[in-house]
Amino acid sequence: MKKRIAFSWSGGKDSALALYFLLNDDWYDVVYLISNFNADGNLNMHAISSQLVQRQAAAIGIPLIEVHVENNENGTYENAMRETLLSLKEEGIEEVAFGDIYLENLKEYRTKRLKEVGMTAIFPLWNKKPEDLIQLFLMYNFKSITCCVNETLLGLPFINRVIDFKFIEELPENVDACGENGEYHSFCFDGPIFSNPVDFNIEESRIKEYEFKMADGSVVRSTYRYSSLIA
Repeated sequence: MKKRIAFSWSGGKDSALALYFLLNDDWYDVVYLISNFNADGNLNMHAISSQLVQRQAAAIGIPLIEVHVENNENGTYENAMRETLLSLKEEGIEEVAFGDIYLENLKEYRTKRLKEVGMTAIFPLWNKKPEDLIQLFLMYNFKSITCCVNETLLGLPFINRVIDFKFIEELPENVDACGENGEYHSFCFDGPIFSNPVDFNIEESRIKEYEFKMADGSVVRSTYRYSSLIA
């Protein structure tokens, strides 16, 4: 019997590829997608509206659990996620999968939060080479567009770009092929996990500064250019 699991869905290419692997794995049955939305009603950083994520889930054919927070404080998010995880556990779901590739701090954070409620984490893409993963993503005929880019590293030429082989070739040498370090974020709108392409509209790109609190307590500021994707 397959293990019933949930999948943390970010709407981007890494999530899509990780979910593809799980859907083709005889060991797992993905019964829910979980997406987290900030106080503006968008996926954090990705600036993707909840309506678009709902369209993705409908095209994938897996029920979507939406976790909305009233403010963008980390504690509010953690409390909301804890309630969601406990609810899933009551249904007999004890594992949640993620699309992370190699950021150890993220893996530790997710594993710790799940352990607190007696659940475990699954990482289908873990420690695989980003260069290989992006090639697989394109070979499987997934289609994704950038919705957020690091303004310093990439900027205007890379926003609202369909991710294809030319896009990868044009990435600067210091940029991870999958954008794993936050160089860019994407919205996946078509591919083998979807029954139909997901229609969307692009709003004009804007600049926004984010603050990230590191494990040592220091604060890192980064400037991003992003386009809100709407239904």
